[in-house]
Amino acid sequence: MLKLFKLLGNKRLFFLLMGLILFIAVMGFTLGPRAGLSWPEKFTKDTVGFVQYIVYKPVSYVAGFFHDIADLRSVQKENEELKIALAHYTRDKAKYNTIEQENERLYDALKFTEEQKARNKNYEYRIAHVVSVSDDPDNRTLVIDLGSRNGIKTDMAVTSDKGLVGTISQVSNFTSTVKLVTTLDSKDPNSNAIAATVQGNENKSFGMIESYDQEKGMFLMTKIKSDDPLKKGDTIISSGLGGEFPRFIVIGTVVSRQVGEFGLTDTAYVKPATEFSDWNELFVVVTPEVPE
Repeated sequence: MLKLFKLLGNKRLFFLLMGLILFIAVMGFTLGPRAGLSWPEKFTKDTVGFVQYIVYKPVSYVAGFFHDIADLRSVQKENEELKIALAHYTRDKAKYNTIEQENERLYDALKFTEEQKARNKNYEYRIAHVVSVSDDPDNRTLVIDLGSRNGIKTDMAVTSDKGLVGTISQVSNFTSTVKLVTTLDSKDPNSNAIAATVQGNENKSFGMIESYDQEKGMFLMTKIKSDDPLKKGDTIISSGLGGEFPRFIVIGTVVSRQVGEFGLTDTAYVKPATEFSDWNELFVVVTPEVPE
């Protein structure tokens, strides 16, 4: 008995023993059927929940912050990829539009040459690309990528798929200079007039296109006989007389007709069939009259 009290006099052992007894009592208490939690359990549960809440909030904020940064970087990367994709799309779209327009022009050019071949099998229409255009009002010319090595010679007629453009004035090995018909001037001895007629009425109508009115933007057709059936709206084409210009090249449309300066013949203003700007492809007309 004395030994037991001496043993209990050891504080550490005493508290250990009391804790063990308390643990066994609590365990026995909790193992039985209960309607609810005891107040120590409630206290412990509430304490743990409160501590978890205190710790969870800042941790969730910090985790959310880094998650937002990660999302921001992801969005930024995605935006950069979309910008690159949009740039590629814009480039490919422009390239596609250019190719599509070029295909349409070449299709029209092929259709035009086939129509001309059907009209006159002796003529050959050689397609040429415009290299440059001179805007000098006193010397309207352009340069094409066909030259003497392609059989091109001076005075050959040049036309677009819409109408007459001019004639070859200078030729080098790989390029040629085209003098536009807008430089026609009856007062210039070096200017060659165009013998013209009405499409569909070639045997009854005739006139000479000798000059181009820069202010009105129209050709002046002269030497029209008073009984000539030419009228407003008629399509004027080259007649081929004189050999300078081949037959059947469209020149323009009659806008008006009036009595000439001396009253002996009539004159007419003819609106050009082509616009004389923004050319891409032109045709050099090779005829038997101008052998290679």
